[in-house]
Amino acid sequence: MPANFHRFGAAHLVILGAVLLLAAVLAAVQRRLSPGSKWLRVSLGVLLLLDWAAWYGYLAVHGQLAFPDQLPLELCDVTLFLIAIALFNLSPAIFDLAYYGALAGSSMALLTPDLWEPFYLAWSGLARPRPGSVGRAMLAVNIFAVFDAAFDAIFKTNYMYLCAKPENATLLSLLGPWPWYILTSEGVALVLFLLLYLPFWLSARKRTRPETDRGRN
Repeated sequence: MPANFHRFGAAHLVILGAVLLLAAVLAAVQRRLSPGSKWLRVSLGVLLLLDWAAWYGYLAVHGQLAFPDQLPLELCDVTLFLIAIALFNLSPAIFDLAYYGALAGSSMALLTPDLWEPFYLAWSGLARPRPGSVGRAMLAVNIFAVFDAAFDAIFKTNYMYLCAKPENATLLSLLGPWPWYILTSEGVALVLFLLLYLPFWLSARKRTRPETDRGRN
C-alpha cells in the first residue's frame, strides 16, 4: 500500500464509493438486458481472471513469485476464482461461498475495493445467497483454513495469518493474542455472514408473509 494512502481517508472513501457505484451501474445494465443475456457477466469473469493473471505475471517477471511464500493460497485468491466461476455459470453453491468470502473477507481487511462483483450479481438479481448458505460458507472457510494450516506447518509460511498477525493494523489486532484471535475471528466471521444474509432473509420473509395471510383468510 502506498505510504501516502490512508485508510478511510478521502481517497479511500472515493474508491469505496466508486466500487458501490460501479456495482449499481452494472446491475442496472444487466436488468435492462434481455433475459438470459450472458455477455456482461461472462466479460466480467474474464476480466477478473485476466487481472489475476496480470498480477501474478508481474510478480513472476520481477522475481517475486516464489515457493512457498507467494502462492495463491489466501482466502482472497480462492474467493476471486469462486466469483469468476459464479459469473460464468451462476452456480448457486459457488455464489454462496463467493458472496460471503468476498464481502466478509473484505470487511476483515478494512474494506478493500474487491467488492463490486458480488454486489453486481446480487443487485442484478442474477444470484442470491440461499437458506443454509451461512453454515455452508463457514464450513468451507474452515476446511480451507485446515488446508492452509497444514501447509503453514510444513513450509513455515503464514497463509490466512494462522501463525501470526499481520504487521500492519487490522481487525485481527483487536481479537487477542495468538492463537486466541483465530478462535475469536470465527465468531466475527459468523456475525458478518449472518449480517450479510439478513437482507435476503428479510426479503424472503416479506414475500412469503402475504401468501400466509391469504391462506388464513
